[in-house]
Amino acid sequence: MTTTLFIQYLLERFKIEHKKRDRSGVYGLTQRLMAYNSNKIEGSTLTEDQTASLFDTGILPKTDDYYRAKDVEEMNGHFLMFNKMLETLDRDLSQELIKQFHYELKSGVFEDRANGYAIGEYKKRANMVGIYKTALPSQVNDEMDSLFAWYDAQNVSLDTLAEFHARYESIHPFQDGNGRTGRLILFRECLRHDIAPFIIEDSNRPEYLEALKAFRQNNSTKELVALFEKEQDYYRQRCQYFLEE
Repeated sequence: MTTTLFIQYLLERFKIEHKKRDRSGVYGLTQRLMAYNSNKIEGSTLTEDQTASLFDTGILPKTDDYYRAKDVEEMNGHFLMFNKMLETLDRDLSQELIKQFHYELKSGVFEDRANGYAIGEYKKRANMVGIYKTALPSQVNDEMDSLFAWYDAQNVSLDTLAEFHARYESIHPFQDGNGRTGRLILFRECLRHDIAPFIIEDSNRPEYLEALKAFRQNNSTKELVALFEKEQDYYRQRCQYFLEE
């Protein structure tokens, strides 16, 4: 099956299964894979089985361990953000749309609201990624305007998406949730631009962080592109079960 036919299949099944609340097909698989891996990269303590149970039934399995409320809230938020992404695929990517994704992800997170974080809006406080400074709140609007002026002029390819993602993460426009919104954007824009979609696995987190570091240090995107290509194969393999006759 060609990439174009694969994407057409995904779009059709996502639409049907999401509408019918069918969690047994490729829509459910993708929801669980993306929510688990993207949240795990950010430190979530929920397992893949717990993520699946939460998505499928809304219930977490009984355990002797404690659940961290924020992890559950962010997992549910990720499910909602993915649905918002599907419902808005007919729209060009925009700053307003990204803010809507962020709102879905974070509006139910008590800790973030209690801390006064901006939800669905750009950050109001300076933040860092490890040892790296990001754009100051006063710089975010201009930096994001510049990013979108560049992106809107591109013929989108995997290299384009790698640069967009690296620049987006360097700006870090939100107080929290930048990685998860950023990785959702990658999946979305692949669907819209006939590029094989992918999900970055938590097992590849060190490689992912090193690739982002390579861009910060020398503007190289080849490391990100290589990772994206590897993840394209992985996601296609995970979907293969549903493609069998």
